[in-house]
Amino acid sequence: MGKIDIFKVKLSNINEILEIEKLSFSTPWTKKIFENELINEKSYYICATINNIVVGYIGVWIILDECHIMNLAVHPEYRGLGIASLLIENIIFYCHKLKVLNITLEVRKSNVIAQNLYKKFDFKSEGIRKSYYEDNKEDALIMWKKDKDT
Repeated sequence: MGKIDIFKVKLSNINEILEIEKLSFSTPWTKKIFENELINEKSYYICATINNIVVGYIGVWIILDECHIMNLAVHPEYRGLGIASLLIENIIFYCHKLKVLNITLEVRKSNVIAQNLYKKFDFKSEGIRKSYYEDNKEDALIMWKKDKDT
C-alpha cells in the first residue's frame, strides 16, 4: 500500500466517489447530489487517496458551531486500513480550527462497525430517528461528539 494523502474533493473526483458510494450504500447518492454538495457553502468534503486513486471520503456541513457528518465511505478493498479514522481525525482537526464545538451524525442502528468507529472518537449515542432510512425504514442512532475543551 502506498502513502495515504488527504485533500479537498474536486469535481474531477466525483466519478471515483460515486463508485465508492455505490459499493457502500443500499441507496447511494447521485452525481447531482455530490455536485450540489461541492458548491454548497456549508459543506466541506475531503477524500483519501492512495497512488492518486480515491479510496475514501467524508463530507460534512458546518452550521454555526456544529458540524454534521453527511457521508463517510471507504472503498471495500481498502477497509480495515485506518482510512476512515484518518478522515474523521482530519474533520475533527478542521472543526477545532474553525472553533466548531460539536459534531453529529446519523448511523444505521444495525451498523455496529461504524458505531464502534465513532465511539473510538468519543461520539456517544444520544437519540434515535425512527424509520430514518428510506430503503428499509431502519432506525438511525443520533451520535454526538461534544467538545469539552472549548
